Amino acid sequence: MIEVQSLLENKEFQLHDLEQKLKPLGYVIGGGWEYDHGYFDYKLEDNGTYLFVRLPFVAVNGDLDTKGVSVRLGRPFLLSHDYEAELDHDNEEDPNPLFNQFSAPRNPDATFPAEWIQTGREQIRELEVVILNS
Repeated sequence: MIEVQSLLENKEFQLHDLEQKLKPLGYVIGGGWEYDHGYFDYKLEDNGTYLFVRLPFVAVNGDLDTKGVSVRLGRPFLLSHDYEAELDHDNEEDPNPLFNQFSAPRNPDATFPAEWIQTGREQIRELEVVILNS
């Protein structure tokens, strides 16, 4: 993981407004969200390793599923996640294998490739422009 200082840090916005600005750029709210915090993820690469630009946020006036909730943005970072594409053959003891059929990640915080760092930083600069200048 590589943190990238940004003009977005500690800025507050309505979550709905951020979604409207970021979804057209390819950002999604990542699957790791909770009621009090979450992440906007942008996938840079998917070739045996997921490379993401991740923008964290926390709720400031209610839960994330509350209409009109505002969020405070955190420091963006670049994240690399190695995964296994095969089925998990070790879960034969699982009582419900249809819901747990994929292998565990090889490395959920893998080294971020140096050749992608500049691309990730440029993506964060684009985020700043889109969020702060509209």
